[in-house]
Amino acid sequence: MSRNRVIYQSEGLYVSNVASSGTAVSHEQLNRVQSANYSFTINRQDVNQFGDLARIDSLVLDPPTVSLDFSYYLTDGFNERALGFFVQHTGAAASSQRFANATSDSVGNFASGHLTSSSGSNFFIATSPDGEDLNRVAPGEALDATDSVIGIGNCYVSDYNVDLSVGSLPTVNVTVEGANMLSSTSGSGFASPAIDQEKGTAINGVINLPDPTQDGGIASKGGPITALRPGDVTLDLTNVDGESLVKLQGADGAHVQSASISIPLSRSPIDRLGSRFPFAREVDFPVNATMNISAIVADAQAASLSDILNSGVQTASITIKDHQTVPEDAIIYTMKGLKIDSQSFSSSIGSNKTVDITFSTQIGGPNDELNGIFMSGAGFNQVFV
Repeated sequence: MSRNRVIYQSEGLYVSNVASSGTAVSHEQLNRVQSANYSFTINRQDVNQFGDLARIDSLVLDPPTVSLDFSYYLTDGFNERALGFFVQHTGAAASSQRFANATSDSVGNFASGHLTSSSGSNFFIATSPDGEDLNRVAPGEALDATDSVIGIGNCYVSDYNVDLSVGSLPTVNVTVEGANMLSSTSGSGFASPAIDQEKGTAINGVINLPDPTQDGGIASKGGPITALRPGDVTLDLTNVDGESLVKLQGADGAHVQSASISIPLSRSPIDRLGSRFPFAREVDFPVNATMNISAIVADAQAASLSDILNSGVQTASITIKDHQTVPEDAIIYTMKGLKIDSQSFSSSIGSNKTVDITFSTQIGGPNDELNGIFMSGAGFNQVFV
């Protein structure tokens, strides 16, 4: 039966451990996905010559650009671990676990797993038949020949952004770059979209995705987290309070309306003669992560720009609690080595006076505990096992 349309009920987003992964246990379904967009661009160069008005050929000189961006509601850190980020367990540094490409079992910058050379990972957008929920009610019902899949091979995260604001659920936006795209009309036992980057040829592998499920690896104490709420977000700006002309912390501090953390991981493809694909996509260093805060101004405080210029590095953290089950810290972001970049005030008739502050830090190495962004999550389920 032909399909009339595809809507969100029929789709699911999966990620592999590494590009060569094939078995179901080496793939995870991402949870609470809200959007997914993908595309590819082929850059060609026309071949013209004297005597012919139109081109005689159009050749591909640069590797194709495959892009994927998606968003999801922030939960307990499971999606981040599946994407290769380093996430410790909240409140238990000793029980922190190593996932994906993180290089240390007990210490890890949030982006550690994406700073080293690798073959990337694969992403898959599975689609069930028209009118059927992909996350089927029947337990253990697997993807089958009636499903279709779009696969994107050798993907690297190029941007991670988390947005927290009044009136909105905490949301994460991720952008990745890939090398190849493949379409399959079967949901099981289809060809891998990955490329052998050393040889520039396709990897001859067979992909089997795990059974779709509503909650996947979300397993905080007491049950799955459906979503986190803006009312449970707490910003600890104690150490950076003195860096502002307005009071940021305490009951008489500014009333924060939104906060965002951005980690750009832009990459440069490294090409060589004899291959149509880049054999590596390395991160462009240094990586400058930023935190932006927008707040309604309350009380001013004594401060001087000259003192701010001479200030040292600071630390700030964002904690989001889960009150749906057993109250606990679901997510904690900690930014170390912060420096203030800008502070902007806005005041007009009919509106509250606001302040916008931008802080930045540089991502340190996997074992650098003084600089960068660190994350802890309540989820304790391992990924890719």
